Amino acid sequence: MEKDTQTKRVRDYTLREYIEPARRRGDVTVKVVAGEVQRGVQLSNRVPLVCQALRSHKFLEKNGLILEKWEGPRSGMSTTVTFTYRFRDRTGEPGGQPAEDPLMRLWGIGQEVFQGLGGGEAFIRREREQFHDADAGEDA
Repeated sequence: MEKDTQTKRVRDYTLREYIEPARRRGDVTVKVVAGEVQRGVQLSNRVPLVCQALRSHKFLEKNGLILEKWEGPRSGMSTTVTFTYRFRDRTGEPGGQPAEDPLMRLWGIGQEVFQGLGGGEAFIRREREQFHDADAGEDA
């Protein structure tokens, strides 16, 4: 069996058995244990594949999840690794309000600042000119 097919099985199983039921219950977070998923999809000795699939950007984005934390050995590759996901929306409902990400609150602030300075390129151009003018003054 091809690795991509196994990865897809892991993602599909986790979505069906963990993520969707937690959403229906209205949970805000959900925990998934790598060993349980490996057994559920009937794989053997594929813990690295399972762990990589469960922490992949593709899995998180597609399912509206944030990997809040993972617990287990340092390697992050064990049947005992537990992934704790938080739904991007507040209630766990697919149509719920998105949780506010503190970094996203900063989105656009730089744009407003640079617009006030005549645009980002104009600002950088002036800064470079002043830098070179100051540098030339030191040599004189």
